[in-house]
Amino acid sequence: MAKVYVTRAIPDVGIKLLKEKGYEVDISDKDRALTKEELVGALKTKEYDAVLSLLTDKIDGDIYDAAPTAKIFANYAVGFGNIDTEEAMKRGITITNTPGVLTDSVAEHTFAMILGITARIVEGDRFTRAGKYKSWAPELLLGMDIKGKTLGIIGAGRIGSQVARIGKGGFEMKAIYFDIKRNEKFEKETGAEFRESVEEVLKEADVVTLHVPLLDSTRHLINKERLEMMKPTAYIVNSSRGPVIDEKALVEVLRKKKIAGASLDVFENEPALSPGLSELENVVITPHIASATQETRDKMSEMTAQNIIAFLDGDTPPNAV
Repeated sequence: MAKVYVTRAIPDVGIKLLKEKGYEVDISDKDRALTKEELVGALKTKEYDAVLSLLTDKIDGDIYDAAPTAKIFANYAVGFGNIDTEEAMKRGITITNTPGVLTDSVAEHTFAMILGITARIVEGDRFTRAGKYKSWAPELLLGMDIKGKTLGIIGAGRIGSQVARIGKGGFEMKAIYFDIKRNEKFEKETGAEFRESVEEVLKEADVVTLHVPLLDSTRHLINKERLEMMKPTAYIVNSSRGPVIDEKALVEVLRKKKIAGASLDVFENEPALSPGLSELENVVITPHIASATQETRDKMSEMTAQNIIAFLDGDTPPNAV
């Protein structure tokens, strides 16, 4: 009987699939990310054939050593920056992920964040709950219409492209974008216009939304110098990876109101926030929940299980990295 270790409870869809195959499935009973020591200890208790990991698990040589019989680590995530893939390759270990599954949910959440900050919805909610609302007033919490405005997209992959479609179809926004590779299909579908640099997008857009992976080249892609290129009426939104923005610089720029506002679902030193960020009114912050819909998380669970099942059946997993 194959043995599978799951580092944290996930939606039951995938767990049922694994158990229906007759596998022995052990799930961490801690409703949090395990420490490295805890994960090593758990993996040493049995000879596991597969490990179902989460984005919050750091999978490296020490983890591989703790589970020498596990030849597949199936990541319950689209990204796999938490996994040492080079070391896995050296050891003949297969790594899988769940690509494409969260495009719609993240794009929808991104637009919710755009609306939340431009319409000052969260700020208005706090204002009202605090008992500050006394009567209608002509200049109370004035926001910005997004119809017809310029949407700047940095990273025109699946999610960035879907955000542009929502902007065009729902709000008649003009899309401009920068990516390391020009996407002519995206341009035809959305009418988006390519810009030669990040700086051009930042200078021109009314709303900038980030959809790039975290690489050495994208860490602090948005720094103080580039933030100060934006219009004072512009907003920036990040639902990609926290370190893409220099958060300390963002706090300074927001505090001085050099830009109108920001919406963040991810943070540079997650879960910690940079000092002063939570005190600002011109920022909306959500706790890394852009993909947190029942439909998406169920599908991620199913795909992760299918990757493990295919591998243990001797087939190539559908989503091998």
